[in-house]
Amino acid sequence: MKKFLFVLLFVILLSACDETNSGTSSEKDTDSTEISIMTQFYSATPPSDDNALEQAIEEKTNTKLNIQWNSSNNYQDKFNVAMVSEELTDLVLIPNEDPFTNPVFMDAAEQGAFWDVSSYIDDYPNLKNKIPEVAWELSSLNGANYFVPRPRPSEGSYFFTLRKDWLKNVGLEMPTTDEELYEVLKAFSEQDPDQNGKDDTTGFTGAIWDDSMGDFENFEFMFTGVIGEWKEENGELIYSAFLPGMREGIEYMKKAYEEGLIAEDFASLTNTQKEDMFSGGDAGVMIQTASSAKYFYDIISENDSNYELTDFQPVMNINGYNPKGTGYNGGNAIPKTVPEEKMKEILGMLDTWMEDDIFKLHHTGIEGVHHTLNGDGELEIDQEKVEEDGLGNFSQIVFVADPYGNGYKSDFPEDAKEVYKEIIDEKSKTGVGPVAAGLVTESSEKYLPEIRKNMTDIKIKIILGHEPITAWDDFVEQLKKDQGMQQVTQEINDLYQSRK
Repeated sequence: MKKFLFVLLFVILLSACDETNSGTSSEKDTDSTEISIMTQFYSATPPSDDNALEQAIEEKTNTKLNIQWNSSNNYQDKFNVAMVSEELTDLVLIPNEDPFTNPVFMDAAEQGAFWDVSSYIDDYPNLKNKIPEVAWELSSLNGANYFVPRPRPSEGSYFFTLRKDWLKNVGLEMPTTDEELYEVLKAFSEQDPDQNGKDDTTGFTGAIWDDSMGDFENFEFMFTGVIGEWKEENGELIYSAFLPGMREGIEYMKKAYEEGLIAEDFASLTNTQKEDMFSGGDAGVMIQTASSAKYFYDIISENDSNYELTDFQPVMNINGYNPKGTGYNGGNAIPKTVPEEKMKEILGMLDTWMEDDIFKLHHTGIEGVHHTLNGDGELEIDQEKVEEDGLGNFSQIVFVADPYGNGYKSDFPEDAKEVYKEIIDEKSKTGVGPVAAGLVTESSEKYLPEIRKNMTDIKIKIILGHEPITAWDDFVEQLKKDQGMQQVTQEINDLYQSRK
């Protein structure tokens, strides 16, 4: 039963806002369109209202922006509050990587609270062509696109990334099998890979989410050969927990933890703490993408002058597998309270914002403010000012996907760009995407959240040694018999066949 509090609210808001907002576009004439946006920021402080980049974007898109910046640490809470209040902006970020896992958004979308933009996209060439086709496909719900997906490269998704300088110090090559990866984790934990004469390193560090194994899922993926909860076998989808590879992944992690190859407090680490361990030289392997190379280089090289940009090395594949993304990460939705004409103007703003000369400002900023041109006409970026103004936060609103993750990063040396290009090209040959992304039913919304939580709990207990591996076997057998899970499997398969 989907009778959420905000359903009635949206009905009221729809009639009210039709009356109060209907004059927005008609009264503006040649003036800029006022657009309110709710989004998140990752920097220490949000961009200021007089931010030079925001002013440049307003000028180029003929808009007046009212951006409500919210910390990424509590954006989900802010989003939920906005959904049951009269505080929805004209454009609102759906915070989850996969919005279909957000029950608040799902309920609202199914009740018609957001515009289905699928029939309008052909009128906006950048939205149509710079957002991968697979992203539009996998972000649709029963053929409707209730948000504009934020594009991400589907090649070279998050996977094992290690320190190549440590690999050289312990005399090993890049791993390509689970056995070789284990050997690397062991060497990074026991063979003084940083050569400081101390026993102060570990192999892997990662974070666990509330409803999944988070980074640690990659140990499972390399055995199941699939990213996500479902795998296609003989034309049908099988829940990944039922695959033998899932058990192998749990046993692999259990053994690695027992031998001290995984951060001891892994079950409580935050994403920031995980990254601090890697950049601080406490761990040599984590889950990341090639596009983060420069970020970690800037931190690590401050204390390690021998560290090179290309020492940040994504693993090509393990057991012939590496994950491929959906082509998007979350998205921005337009509430149905926004009149159709203004909705089109918002799509137009996003389309224009994706132009190369505008989007590159997220990285280079404004000339004379964030960068200058030297005598050779090359950009000299004031990185401190770029970070102070939080330019990267604007990518939470608009992003243009670069398969190699560094197309707009002028401070990447050409030789480093070539290295990462070769890595991504190689990874694209074996990348496997989530086959069931965007497949959501009423029963999956009802049953899967609790199943995910229970699975995560039992996996952690087994890894920590609080439960034997047979506890997993018992859990799987019970889940296979569960009528709710059987219903979910049938419904997801029905949707999958209709999509095919």
